Amino acid sequence: MGERLGFSRPILDTEWTDAPTRRSHVWVEVLVIVWLCWLYDEISNLSPLRLHTALAHGATLLQIERVWHLNPELTLNTWAAAHRSIALPMANFYDSAHFVVTLGVVAVLWWRHPGLYRSLRNSLVLINVIGFVVFWAYPLAPPRMLPAAGFVDVVAVTHAWGSWQTNAVASQANELAAMPSLHMAWACWTAVALWQMLRGRRWRIVVLVYPLVTALVVMATANHFLLDVIAGMATAWAAFGLVSRLSAGNSPKMPALWLTPTTLWLTPRTLWLTPRTLWLTPKAPLRTRITGWLRHRGQPNST
Repeated sequence: MGERLGFSRPILDTEWTDAPTRRSHVWVEVLVIVWLCWLYDEISNLSPLRLHTALAHGATLLQIERVWHLNPELTLNTWAAAHRSIALPMANFYDSAHFVVTLGVVAVLWWRHPGLYRSLRNSLVLINVIGFVVFWAYPLAPPRMLPAAGFVDVVAVTHAWGSWQTNAVASQANELAAMPSLHMAWACWTAVALWQMLRGRRWRIVVLVYPLVTALVVMATANHFLLDVIAGMATAWAAFGLVSRLSAGNSPKMPALWLTPTTLWLTPRTLWLTPRTLWLTPKAPLRTRITGWLRHRGQPNST
């Protein structure tokens, strides 16, 4: 199909076609970062004009979660605000891990694993692009901007270094970009990247810790709703799937554990890949996967 349209495979990052283990040029990576920062800044400049819309969206989303009984963020936030010794590390984690961990993994990938870097870098870029499009189309205020609903801005009250009121870098961030949670999307990306780099079954539990902690922290600090977290996972899934499709099989295979947003809600049955979970592979039609899931749910637990 692609060849009939006039382009060859892979579509993304064609400089890697002939030498897939060669590191990309630093200036290429810098240009990508600059472009993403510029795009983010342009969307952020719209924030003052969209505050009322974002607050209305936040109130509506909170009401939807309450109707569906999917609103753990208020309980987590109330608990965190009452325990400063826990709230401060959470606030600092929210401010720093998002960049430090992700950029650290990016650097290690570029330096030590150039064969994995291309597709994973493309996935991360696409995660951000998808997020920016949603930020533009659906501005959403985070829970901390809804104090009437009982939320407390944990980052502000703990005077964490990234407080919106005191930190120059944080003040440049887009406060109306709660949907999707890029913290969660980046955490999922980081887990998949570590899964690719760290060989061995024992690491499968370890790589799951970071996104799970991230999900807990972003809700406990009142920076994201649960639906934001789910949207962040879906964003990562969509980006991985699209890059894999465009790369026509040249990208590293993602673990089946991460192939759908639903599978990110882990149970002991799904921690390890078994023949029962093979229906999660992207090659299986959606109907087949749903049928397999229903059949699996109806079987007694043999583990």
